[in-house]
Amino acid sequence: MVDGEDDDALAPDDFPIEAEQTALKTQDGETIAQAKTKQIAENIAQRLNEQADREEEDRWSA
Repeated sequence: MVDGEDDDALAPDDFPIEAEQTALKTQDGETIAQAKTKQIAENIAQRLNEQADREEEDRWSA
């Protein structure tokens, strides 16, 4: 583990994140969080995926 890395942090291979009812899951189907409602889970998944896309674009443009 590199200093400053968190074992529980999401890795690029975890994306895209999907909402399944109130569960947030990695592309491998591992549940990473629970939201109060399906709508909140979908919103969180969308935001996480958008952020991951921006970070990926930043890596390619650097």
